[in-house]
Amino acid sequence: MRKLLLLGLILYSFTVFAQDEGYKAPPKEIADLLLAKPTPAISVDGKANWMLLMERNSYPSVEELAQPELRIAGQRINPNNFAPSRQNFINNFKLKDIRSGKEYLVTGLPANLLAGNIAWSPDEKKIAFTHTTNRSVDLYVIDIATRKATKLNKQALNVVLGQEFSWMDDNTILYKTILQPASAAPQRSLMPSGPTIQQNLGKVAPSRTYQDLIKSPFDEQLFAFYATVQLVKNVNGVETKIGKPAIYVQYNLSPDKRYLLTRIINKPFSYLVPAQGFNSTVSITDLTGKTIKQIADIPSSELSPSGYDNVLNAPRNFDWRDDEAATLTWCAPLDSGIYKSKTDFHDAVYSLSAPFTAAPKELFKTTWRFSGITWGNENFALVNERLTSKQAGRTSRYNPTTGQLETLLERNSTDAYGNPGNPVTEKNKYGRQVIRLIDNGTRMLMNNQVGSSPKGDLPFIAKFDLATKKNEIIWRSQEGIFEYAVDILDADKLVLLTRRESKKDMPNYYIRNLVLRIADQPITSFANPYPQLEGISKQKITYKRADGVDLSGDLYLPKNYDPKKDGPLPVLMWAYPREFNSAADAAQIRGSEDKFTMVSYGGPIFWVTQGYAVLDNAEMPIVSTSPDKKPNDDFIDQLKMNAEAAINKLSDLGVGDRNRVAIGGHSYGAFMTANLLAHTDLFKAGIARSGAYNRTLTPFGFQNEDRTYWQAPDLYFSMSPFSYADKIKTPLLLIHGEMDDNPGTFPIQSERLFNAIKGHGGIVRYITLPYEAHGYRGKENLLHLLYEQNAWLEKYVKNAGSNNGKEEKKRSF
Repeated sequence: MRKLLLLGLILYSFTVFAQDEGYKAPPKEIADLLLAKPTPAISVDGKANWMLLMERNSYPSVEELAQPELRIAGQRINPNNFAPSRQNFINNFKLKDIRSGKEYLVTGLPANLLAGNIAWSPDEKKIAFTHTTNRSVDLYVIDIATRKATKLNKQALNVVLGQEFSWMDDNTILYKTILQPASAAPQRSLMPSGPTIQQNLGKVAPSRTYQDLIKSPFDEQLFAFYATVQLVKNVNGVETKIGKPAIYVQYNLSPDKRYLLTRIINKPFSYLVPAQGFNSTVSITDLTGKTIKQIADIPSSELSPSGYDNVLNAPRNFDWRDDEAATLTWCAPLDSGIYKSKTDFHDAVYSLSAPFTAAPKELFKTTWRFSGITWGNENFALVNERLTSKQAGRTSRYNPTTGQLETLLERNSTDAYGNPGNPVTEKNKYGRQVIRLIDNGTRMLMNNQVGSSPKGDLPFIAKFDLATKKNEIIWRSQEGIFEYAVDILDADKLVLLTRRESKKDMPNYYIRNLVLRIADQPITSFANPYPQLEGISKQKITYKRADGVDLSGDLYLPKNYDPKKDGPLPVLMWAYPREFNSAADAAQIRGSEDKFTMVSYGGPIFWVTQGYAVLDNAEMPIVSTSPDKKPNDDFIDQLKMNAEAAINKLSDLGVGDRNRVAIGGHSYGAFMTANLLAHTDLFKAGIARSGAYNRTLTPFGFQNEDRTYWQAPDLYFSMSPFSYADKIKTPLLLIHGEMDDNPGTFPIQSERLFNAIKGHGGIVRYITLPYEAHGYRGKENLLHLLYEQNAWLEKYVKNAGSNNGKEEKKRSF
């Protein structure tokens, strides 16, 4: 008996604790897709004379991710070079003369180039970029005429809080530099100065579950050391200091280049919100750093009330007016930041012009929350308002001279079909982008790069009539391809820079003339990086769920697959739920079946090469069912209907075996996956990556849910798959980045769900990817991720067998 007991304990220990050692790789077809060399990105000057080609490698090694990292004040900092520790870099540049088609190498580039933050000079004869090394961040400038890169800075840059640099004129750049070398950083004492103390003295201060916050006085010292910078002006290589060292969140030049709008962080630092929410002072200075006008002291955002449409009771949205020399604008709440307060107007917008000695001028008031202005000229601007809780947006015409505010458009933010596009802008005399009016000022030229429609996404260019408030489409991507305008090169002659692709054709760039209708000029000829996907089929399928809501998804089928000959396939379904107040909006078609299939580590397309039917972007809308209810009030029931409808459609088409279906998703898609396994028997397996499964750990709201745990405890419990871990018997693969940085999706979410399922005898496997954040980057980690997902699908889905007891046929595809 004792021997049997000992054997049982050994077997139990092996089942729970045994681990496969080392990294593994997926099948070659999957690995080759992942590691295919990325297509270069491009940047084209405003006249389409020159194009910058930016090449990058596929993925960094995990060893690169393992470099030193500080996680403080919501930032992830490399302590050796005063830069964010997790970035994607450009590894080579080329210049192309668009008219001749000739490409040139750029000389003078540093070895082992790690470039970022590309910006053309105002005259577009130079291109600036940062280069990051293990010890510093430097600023380089490419001269287009000589095609040579030259290092510009003397002192290393500090880019911990972003806004790396800003062109002032063709020979002048502003940037932030370090004060001391990294070796001078504070050292942690073995003996702390005392306990860490936080307190609240009666103020209501709800906060989201942010990660990487300040946790101790030593963290405060580190943040102050790494975030404090010297603002400098570099003229033709000569650096001049601007003002005293400070922690800048913002520094923006006025259109006339005479003043700076600055926002500087003050102590005390918050332990509850990231750096961008710390106490700060907003001021206007001259170019020597002298304060001309202090505009506002902004308290910590930890005092912001919870709930959508509520804001901090303080001024916000500080910015320069683009069509005037030096006029500052901002808004302030009229309801103390609480939107439910009974008042006719909720925000007021103000301005203050140079020399900033007068009292601020009230421009207008808004009945919804103010969200921004796009400037045109002295008689025209567009004002945007929003109501996030109602998923509503409003755009109004504003006349700065008369003060008149006239509504042009109101629509649901979820109404993709009703999106008129964005107004086309042009540079004004200050070099700022302002709205381009056409037809004697009676219309705006609009660019919609998505163009959702019942036939799928078909981008368009339109003219919006300011009198009739109607959009007239003057060009639209033809059916069978997906083409959108990257830029409007000439608004009068309607010359466009477009990006065009189809199911078979790799995305490439063209110059189109809509007026002359001459032959399109191709300016790139990128080749297909995924030849192994040639021959697979892709189609947008539509179907209805039980309550009549229309749904859609992107169906991929293997090469040479014939449903009549080969029979139904195992299925991998990938999805991400979204909330809607309108069933009509939820039913709209999104995406295009005519896009070229691009591969991302996070998507499911790999498994079409392994004999699966793949349903990607399977719509999972969660819809408000009555005016007095919110979408999440019926979250679980609607998830079930969405999933059942998709499975039924694949079965009816004869391509999917309803008894061999897997469901997967990332983040909120992982949350969806765990819930479906907890509440249905529809699936053979699930894959849940970097999700949050216990909503009581995000008590002040999550995703688009603005009710708190204390306002809706039953909702938080019922929406948490952790609450039903004892019901999860379908095999579940949990994956999480060891250093997830996303609010709410702490790794403990996956750890606790794993333990709960294990404790109730479920089939579950938990993979922690070393050094990874919410999105994954390390090559070895990504290959292993795909290995794990493939092994899980092969074991529990493809080779699980159908309920009819028949073995899967050998497939020729």
